[in-house]
Amino acid sequence: SMLFPSEIYIESAAEEPRVLCIVQDTTNAKTVNERLTLNLPASTTVSKLYEDVAHKAGYANGTFCLAWANTGPKTNHKEFLFKIMRRSYINLTWLSKHADESGTADSSGLDDSSQGRFIGPLPRDGTVGCSSDYSSPSYSYSSILNKSETGYVGLVNQAMTCYLNSLLQTLFMTPEFRNALYNWEFEESEEDPVISIPYQLKRLFVLLQTSKKRAIETTDVTRSFGWDSSEAWQQHDVQELCRVMFDALEQKWKQTEQADLINQLYQGKLKDYVRCLECGYESWRIDTYLDIPLVIRPFGASQAFGSVEEALQAFIQPETLDGPNQYFCERCKKKCDARKGLRFLHFPYLLTLQLKRFDFDYTTMHRIKLNDRMTFPEELDMSPFIDVEDEKSPQTESCTDSGAENEGSCHSDQMSNDFSTDDAVDEGICLDNTSSAERVLKPKSSLTFELFSVMVHSGSAAGGHYYACIKSFSDSQWYSFNDQHVSKITQDDIRKTYGGSSGSRGYYSSAFASSTNAYMLMYRLKDPSRNAKFLEVEDFPEHIKRLVQREKESEEQEKRQREIERNTCKIKLFCMHPVKMMMTENKLEVHKDKTLREATEMAYKLMDLDGVVPLDCCRLVKYDEFHEYLERSYEGEEDMPMGLLLGGVKSSYMFDLLLEIRRPDQVFQPYKPGEVMVKVHVVDLKSESIAAPVSVRAYLNQTITEFKQLIAQATGLCAETMRVVLERCYNDLRLLYVPNKTLKAEGFFRSNKVFVESSDSTDHQAAFTDSVLWKLLDRHGNTIRLFVSLPELSPGSLANRTSCPKASADSEDSLDGAKGSRKSVEAILEESTEKLKNLSLQQQQHQQQSSSTSDSQKSSEHSDFEHIESPAQEPDAASQPSQTENSTRAASDTENQFPSEERSDSDVNNDRSTSSVDSDILSSSHSSDTLCNADSGPLPLANGLDSHSITSSRRSKAHKGKKETWDTAEEDSGTDSEYDENGKSKADAQYLYFKAEPYSQEDGSGEGQKCLLVHVDKRITLAAFKQNLEPFVGVPSTQFKVFRVYANNQEFESVRLNETLSSFSDDNKITIRLGRALKKGEYRVKVYQLLVNDPEPCKFLLETVFAKGMTVRQSKEELLPQLKDQCKMDISIDRFRLRKKTWKNPGTVFLDYHVYEEDINISSNWEVFLEVLEEPERMKSMSQLAVLTRRWCPAQMNLEAFREVVLESSSVEELKEKLSELSGIPLENLEFAKGRGTFPCDMSVLEIHQDLDWNPKVSTLNVWPLYICDDGAVIFYRDSTEELMELSEEERNELMKKESSRLLKTGHRVSYSPRKEKALKIYLDGGPTKDPGQD
Repeated sequence: SMLFPSEIYIESAAEEPRVLCIVQDTTNAKTVNERLTLNLPASTTVSKLYEDVAHKAGYANGTFCLAWANTGPKTNHKEFLFKIMRRSYINLTWLSKHADESGTADSSGLDDSSQGRFIGPLPRDGTVGCSSDYSSPSYSYSSILNKSETGYVGLVNQAMTCYLNSLLQTLFMTPEFRNALYNWEFEESEEDPVISIPYQLKRLFVLLQTSKKRAIETTDVTRSFGWDSSEAWQQHDVQELCRVMFDALEQKWKQTEQADLINQLYQGKLKDYVRCLECGYESWRIDTYLDIPLVIRPFGASQAFGSVEEALQAFIQPETLDGPNQYFCERCKKKCDARKGLRFLHFPYLLTLQLKRFDFDYTTMHRIKLNDRMTFPEELDMSPFIDVEDEKSPQTESCTDSGAENEGSCHSDQMSNDFSTDDAVDEGICLDNTSSAERVLKPKSSLTFELFSVMVHSGSAAGGHYYACIKSFSDSQWYSFNDQHVSKITQDDIRKTYGGSSGSRGYYSSAFASSTNAYMLMYRLKDPSRNAKFLEVEDFPEHIKRLVQREKESEEQEKRQREIERNTCKIKLFCMHPVKMMMTENKLEVHKDKTLREATEMAYKLMDLDGVVPLDCCRLVKYDEFHEYLERSYEGEEDMPMGLLLGGVKSSYMFDLLLEIRRPDQVFQPYKPGEVMVKVHVVDLKSESIAAPVSVRAYLNQTITEFKQLIAQATGLCAETMRVVLERCYNDLRLLYVPNKTLKAEGFFRSNKVFVESSDSTDHQAAFTDSVLWKLLDRHGNTIRLFVSLPELSPGSLANRTSCPKASADSEDSLDGAKGSRKSVEAILEESTEKLKNLSLQQQQHQQQSSSTSDSQKSSEHSDFEHIESPAQEPDAASQPSQTENSTRAASDTENQFPSEERSDSDVNNDRSTSSVDSDILSSSHSSDTLCNADSGPLPLANGLDSHSITSSRRSKAHKGKKETWDTAEEDSGTDSEYDENGKSKADAQYLYFKAEPYSQEDGSGEGQKCLLVHVDKRITLAAFKQNLEPFVGVPSTQFKVFRVYANNQEFESVRLNETLSSFSDDNKITIRLGRALKKGEYRVKVYQLLVNDPEPCKFLLETVFAKGMTVRQSKEELLPQLKDQCKMDISIDRFRLRKKTWKNPGTVFLDYHVYEEDINISSNWEVFLEVLEEPERMKSMSQLAVLTRRWCPAQMNLEAFREVVLESSSVEELKEKLSELSGIPLENLEFAKGRGTFPCDMSVLEIHQDLDWNPKVSTLNVWPLYICDDGAVIFYRDSTEELMELSEEERNELMKKESSRLLKTGHRVSYSPRKEKALKIYLDGGPTKDPGQD
């Protein structure tokens, strides 16, 4: 007995002190952050601590070492914990002598002495449990990552691969299969290991046996199947997978020792026979099976089989062929009563039973799951089921085995596949002459099978989850293998999988009821001479030992890599590349012990600067990307480790690093915390250019005067005449003119942008908002860059060009002539530029005559050609030289000039479509003297205004004194297309910046697509933008459409001409397509043909345009030539009608005199039905009602074609009279019912007679339950005296299948299925062959 030292002798265990032990598992990278907490009595020995840690961590005792943080490992395992310390920090590592064994440990044969093995059930003493001594922390996600205490390894569920995991674990726990797989040696020279299914299975089994992980991936196995990631989201049947996988293995194992392995282990034989009951003659054939499908509930029965034994007995129970089903006997030469059935000749070593829980309910036409209870024994005696003959005749004959052996399950009425239909099986051979080997009869003692795997399905017929309950042959313990979770279970848990659902057996309880029950059973023959054990480690073949070693090295490499990653700082790295002239981004991953100097060299190589700039011209600085702010530099800290410099090891930081580059003649400026960074753009008013930014660092407490001196030093400008403008945010410019104000008071922040100008110009005398400087900055801030793809012009479109010169006089004479005369984009650009120069000169002359402001006195060279320099780091600025496109008019004709306003008219378009708000923006948004028409004089400044008074928000200035609203007089609030007949507005024509230059974009065929690079003020309206594009497109703006291209290449048409381009941003893409654009009051309409008696009654014809105020007849007249040209439909105007379309339902018939927007509501992207009439239109008035009728003929079980009936009122009596007149059914015998659902209200012919609400007791159609108030309603009618056709059960079932198939094709009745099932396939060549024509 153990005596406590006297100094800690405790009388009561409750008073005994405790020791808190915190154990860090460092055995692999995944568990390195895990902590095991044990609160143990102080009297606990180190040896007992080892046992408790092994129990809690799931490791075998003796395979790991515990090292105390302060003293290291303890050699005396009898030492008490209280002698070590009251709080212990302990590291758990593998013992060196067991580290080599861990990769090859076997999971079999574990007994109490096998302490060195850690796979398989760990030896546990039932009295060891000391859970009461543990500190039980709250549940955390990390706890599920610990290895299972069973010692077995789970499989990760990729998404919906639980069925695969269940089968793989079953095969792994089958000694004969696993050993055979290990004995097969893979020849890498013959096949790629990636697509070798046996090799990947073997590798998976090795990992299941030797891995220290809680669960391993199955992606390599599924990749060898030829599956892609989408297969992980398809759930399949585990029995189907078993069949397909076995077939794939047999194909792969051809010409090897394992060629017949599947058949040796899983294949059995049975006899399919028919015996004449008069003469005893028997015809039979032999088939093979890999599993036996057992019916849960016989067809048509309400009671299920109670056990597997009952189902097996029913499986071999013969049926009698009599009456019309009599069998033609070859010996009797006549039809005789016969007995047909199955007999088992041979059972496989591994017997697989499939419980057929999934069935199809023909009454509801839905797939269902049968949750009935079916028991199965742990030991199954199959001797009663082998070759039992209840009747014997002395002259029984048999047929030979014709070789028609099906690899798969056996099949009869209760089986899933059909037998081979070989006619040669009818040759009779006397059964007495057949050898005794033909009957594979064995003693009953040798046909006892032991249950070792139950594959369970939890869920319904619509879907669910698979897991496996498997018994280990090592210790007869049952385990649950539920994906990555492995746990011990008991016999009670197995019995819970028998099934058994409560309540009725109705549709809802069957189709949707979720239940957990056994689906597939695996038994092994109890035969000591054949029952194998798992291979021991020392018995592994050499190639398996090599594989184990490779996997061990791979896992160690992964562990080292994870350890490196755990100590790696990952931070965003930016650099302004000196050659690309753009800010590049990358991820810098640097070890925490690397110095700043080493990290700088890594960043230098990462940014591809080798050979571009010297390394000593680069340094790393702390950077804030969001504010574009350099926070600080690291002078004198070049040798500091990055882990300390960055404040610890993290995968992401709240700040970034910038690799700063200097010129060789420059010196790096130190950046100190607390400074602000200012990007200074120098503005040149003469060239109207804005230079690239110069970075200056300042302090918030500096005054404006001091700040100007700082800028003067950096830029060389004169501080005396310097004007400094701060851009605080978008559309907000502040002139800094109060000398003693500090930067902080002016609103400076961490990162700022200022524009400076210093010249002798008189511009500084003008009010800031009326100065040339403000106009230039305003244009700079609102200009965006767009990529415009131009259409290929057809010869006809060239002939119709009115807003730009024709290419040649004979451009429309011939196709070749038109193509040859077509001008290039460059030529059009040059031509339009010359025209714009002349236009600009006329503008200036006009402005001078009107005594305009002095700003318009500039030379034509400066007015016509503007230059804005914009560096790459300023994405919101215009960046290329521009021409006079900024002053382009809506069109090129300049004949109409007005003394009070600038205005230009083209041959087609005489106005610009602009709302009042757009006009406000245009009239007051000055960009330069040629950009605007100053319709008001400069606003004088009041005396004593501070800097806020001359701060200009461009948007607020544009709306000064005007009502900010989008509802204007020019707009029609009831439409989506609010323009007059020419798409113009009465607003004054004002001009915003527009500049276009051609560029070529490769389209993959080697030919470049004609494109434009457009710089435009985004306050321009779509109408003005289109008119500016006219010279480049080659047709008037009304003859082309603008489509905005989004990131996913989807195109959407921009149709609101009075809206601006404010929603566009830099580098957006626009596609121009030829076609008539919408004018005010016009709507784009899709026309579909209504074919009431076709399988698909809705067919798209064309897209057209309807206008407000147009009559239906006028729209029909416009449709006629389009129908003839596009759809080859040559019909007269009186032989078709238009009617309302609501999804697929036909509605109101539109009469010829109806007017759109007055009688018929119309909207954008409207859809309408076109219906061809066989006779002149009968609908003349809105009081009439047109219904579609269909006669139901119950005697023939069919429906006649649709016929239209036009009613003068909503009277039921009138409807019946019309139907009686149409069909000849006496009025008193006529019954009708309203169709259900979407047109054509299709339903099964088996349901029409009973399910519809026939002959409703109403007098008018517009009341409940009919509610027929509009044209297009579907009415079924019948003769009440006509009897329903009588159908046999077979005919009903056949008709039910036919109707189900028909309705599924038409889409009017969809069976309950949440997703379309995909066929399960395993590809032997590594993957499916993709059809390029498939989606």
